[in-house]
Amino acid sequence: MSGEPQFIGIDESFTFACGSHKGCFNQCCCDLNQFLYPYDILRLSRALKIPTGEFLDTYTFIYTGDSTGLPVVSFKTSTRDHNACPFVTDQGCSVYEDRPASCRIFPLARALARSREDGSVNEYYAVIEDPICEGFVGGELWTPRRWVENQGLVPYNERNDLMIELISLKQQLMPGRLEGDDRKAFELACYDLDAFRAQVADGSIAFDADQKKAIMEDDDALLHGAMDWIRERLFGSRRAS
Repeated sequence: MSGEPQFIGIDESFTFACGSHKGCFNQCCCDLNQFLYPYDILRLSRALKIPTGEFLDTYTFIYTGDSTGLPVVSFKTSTRDHNACPFVTDQGCSVYEDRPASCRIFPLARALARSREDGSVNEYYAVIEDPICEGFVGGELWTPRRWVENQGLVPYNERNDLMIELISLKQQLMPGRLEGDDRKAFELACYDLDAFRAQVADGSIAFDADQKKAIMEDDDALLHGAMDWIRERLFGSRRAS
């Protein structure tokens, strides 16, 4: 997607509408280059009722991010159909209820910045007016706050911010490309969460009894446990600054 971002306050308004009544319907699902967060992968694999490893093998590829040096997961796209998302159909998204955060947030972009004064984290939004998108004509009036709530982004943002902290720490403490066992551990904890759970189950990755029980029974505990484990493994007890 392209277009110059226009920064906007969380309660400032913008106009937007999306749907099959728009001539650009499904075009934003083509020519994709989108990063999938751990929570995106977990949600999609559960919706498809397959393990995370099978989801990754079937629908994604992993490459090294130019700016972060970290392994990045993106969708495999159909070269026969304008590099379309594997889940787009003529009727729209076939996994709409569990679509990734990057799909939910459009036409907004979100960024986080930590205050140098008190360490608090502030979020910022921008409107991305993609030239192919007709959604800005004759749409409903929204604010970023209302859009985030309406699109079900609150749980995504909360969990994806764990990954943003990892990326920030990596940039501060380990510049360059993540390699070897560190890379394998990162891919395991951040992307192949069912394989991570299996290693917790057999004791290859150690947690105390209560944490282990929670990880085995609850996907949210699994995600948080995996994020905590990889942060500790790579950076000790450091937090993003």
